[in-house]
Amino acid sequence: MVLEATMIVVDNSESSRNGDYVPSRWEAQSDAVNLIFSAKTQANPESSVGLMSMGGKGPEVLVTLTTDFGKILDGIHRTKIRGSTHLATGIQIAGLALKHRQNKSQRQRIIVFTCSRIAENEKDLVKLAKRMKKNNISIDFVAFGDLEPENTKKLEIFNENIKGGEGSHLAIIPPGPSLLSDTLVTTPILSADGVAPRGGAEEGGADGGGGGGGGFEFGVDPSTDPDLVLALRMSMEEEKARQEKEDKSKEPAKGESLEGIPEESQPLLDEHGEASGSGGDKMDEDKPEPREGKEEKNEGGGDGDKMDTS
Repeated sequence: MVLEATMIVVDNSESSRNGDYVPSRWEAQSDAVNLIFSAKTQANPESSVGLMSMGGKGPEVLVTLTTDFGKILDGIHRTKIRGSTHLATGIQIAGLALKHRQNKSQRQRIIVFTCSRIAENEKDLVKLAKRMKKNNISIDFVAFGDLEPENTKKLEIFNENIKGGEGSHLAIIPPGPSLLSDTLVTTPILSADGVAPRGGAEEGGADGGGGGGGGFEFGVDPSTDPDLVLALRMSMEEEKARQEKEDKSKEPAKGESLEGIPEESQPLLDEHGEASGSGGDKMDEDKPEPREGKEEKNEGGGDGDKMDTS
């Protein structure tokens, strides 16, 4: 599992108001940010994620590197849509935020969402890409919205100059019926870095399958069938919740059944120290029965008395 510090840069320019992505470009970004945070922290609990915007008057750091999902949500809700984007400046500020990370063993990564026109020229972008590569910072681009040839060409040139051992990716997502986050799961930005596969599934596949599902969760590659993986995960969580509910319902039932049993009013031992209940029956059995001869004698004695009185 990769230990990373990731800064997410969102595009909050006026172009993000467009509704060609469901439900809008800004809402689609917000949903994708939640997905990235969950994926990074689930892959490694020590990974941290930060958030910043690059629209308006200038880039703004909304949330520094954190593992608290609530801070990310608060940063998204505080963001206002306005102005135009400042791509190069936003990337530089994100690089500075990564430089001041507390855990220096974390790999540095920037994920940039861009849905508007890129004002920077190719020369400046190439220079910036080489500087980021020198600082061992990987940069992923999620291009959607304004996918003009000029924009995509600039992003492709930037991506070619920053590609290194850590891996930098470019995902171009055109409008469609699917959510932006659903399409993002199938891109190398999440699947190739061990986020969804967990445990180096990509290397296992290159070495000949890796065996046992290649290290993928549930033995299914999420990049090929994300809906199936989501359904399996939800089914497992529902089954776990059902079992916990059954266990809780059984505990009070056992207590009620014990309370319903009446207590014995008769003491276990009598005053002689003998077992009560069955002990009395045993004593009755041990008593000797009267002899028949004695009974006959008593009867005879009775007849004699009657004769004397007469």
